[in-house]
Amino acid sequence: MTASGLIAPRLIVGLGNPGRDYEETRHNAGFWFCARLAQKWGASLAMESRFHGIVGRGAQSVWMLLPQTFMNRSGQAVGALARFHRIAPSEILVVHDELDIPPGQLRLKFGGGMGGHNGLKDITSHLGTQDYWRLRIGIGHPGDRHEVVNYVLKPPRREEQVEIDRSIERAIDLWPLIEKGDWNAAIQRANTKPQPGSP
Repeated sequence: MTASGLIAPRLIVGLGNPGRDYEETRHNAGFWFCARLAQKWGASLAMESRFHGIVGRGAQSVWMLLPQTFMNRSGQAVGALARFHRIAPSEILVVHDELDIPPGQLRLKFGGGMGGHNGLKDITSHLGTQDYWRLRIGIGHPGDRHEVVNYVLKPPRREEQVEIDRSIERAIDLWPLIEKGDWNAAIQRANTKPQPGSP
């Protein structure tokens, strides 16, 4: 299935870990994106236990979900909401941190591998397919795979946070394209490396 053959999303999932201890850690980039998008929508977010997460509804009746099950059980929340509202995997956009992309950069893609991301692994298990959208927010790599867990569970350095915040703003700016299902244009804009000094 090609990007141009898909429709607009009905569910946006931001990945992260619940609780104050994790609020500012790199692994919560998906939560950061959803908080900003909900603010732009003027949407309220509230805990819904039947969906194991914080849920809201915004523009064009699109659902937003922040799983509160911890990262490696994200699929429990996604599967519950998707089944209840009869949302197909191809109508889901998962927003998450990405080690293999530098801070300040984004990648938007449909399907494909999970790159060792435990949140994606669990979502794929619960949905029974890898065929859903992913918006990857670059957080950079520590350079040593043995340091990955420690790295994602710590806050970014100040200069990294600035770049991540900029990339999230760029991601928010993609929403009008994604909202109308213009995935090809959204991919082109998301995957273009920003020029130095650009907002």
